[in-house]
Amino acid sequence: MRKSYVICLLFLPVLMLAFPAASTAQISVGVAIHVGPPALPVYAQPICPGAGYLWTPGYWAYGAAGYYWVPGTWVVAPAPGLLWTPGYWGWAGGVYAWRAGYWGPHVGFYGGVNYGFGYGGVGFVGGRWSGGVFAYNTAVMNVNTTVVHNTYVDKTVVVNNTTVNRVSYNGGTGGTTAQPTAAERAAENEKHTPATAEQTSHEHAASTNKSLLASENHGHPSIAATSKPGEFKGRGVESAKTGNESHNAAPRNAAAKNADSHNANASHANKQNSPNKAVHPAESKPKKPAPKENREKPEHSHGA
Repeated sequence: MRKSYVICLLFLPVLMLAFPAASTAQISVGVAIHVGPPALPVYAQPICPGAGYLWTPGYWAYGAAGYYWVPGTWVVAPAPGLLWTPGYWGWAGGVYAWRAGYWGPHVGFYGGVNYGFGYGGVGFVGGRWSGGVFAYNTAVMNVNTTVVHNTYVDKTVVVNNTTVNRVSYNGGTGGTTAQPTAAERAAENEKHTPATAEQTSHEHAASTNKSLLASENHGHPSIAATSKPGEFKGRGVESAKTGNESHNAAPRNAAAKNADSHNANASHANKQNSPNKAVHPAESKPKKPAPKENREKPEHSHGA
């Protein structure tokens, strides 16, 4: 894979202008990358290990040997009420730069990238906080409802779709063309908490695993997702699928409305959709639900 190393201070002013409300701490500096990341792999979501864990999608990171996959995993939020905004790659100033993810009271802009499992390109529809407790939407989250009881079912955010689109970056050739919504811009200005120590350690472990290099797995990592950070072996590991599996998701325009509504009412309980012991959407009352596959519908086709 061709790599171009440059002094990134040269590009920093351009990158600061290109990314909305970005701080220097949130933009990766050190290398300028002229080749976009591979398409997002299709994989099943490991079952949630327990109450209080939130899903953080997998993503392509960049190191000395090129792009490598950081598996999606379940993480305990650093504080009640915080949601994860995934990081994303964006094209600016003739290079691809990484905008780091963060924790905050609302989900911000993540480039319109469809990471799946509630992150369909805008907002988050996989669950919500209520009274200091996180409730899971089992229409998109793989949760064993016999173990975790703070659940509900909202199938309105799921749309059957046979178009497979796994673009992993914003801007540039073939990237998404999404721009921040008003709610996402507001979220950018809120107080943010960076990735936890567990998340940082998880990414580091991925960077040292040769099998996760794109040059080795050709976009199909054998460790695509894990049940807990850093656990790259065992029953909780899911590998990437091959072929063009179909996905389900809310279109971005519909998801944007849902996200705006969610952001406006995140601090209030929803009486109509209060958490309840729900049936898993894929099967009828399974004791051990099968892993849920990435079903979010992307907005754009991958042209890289």
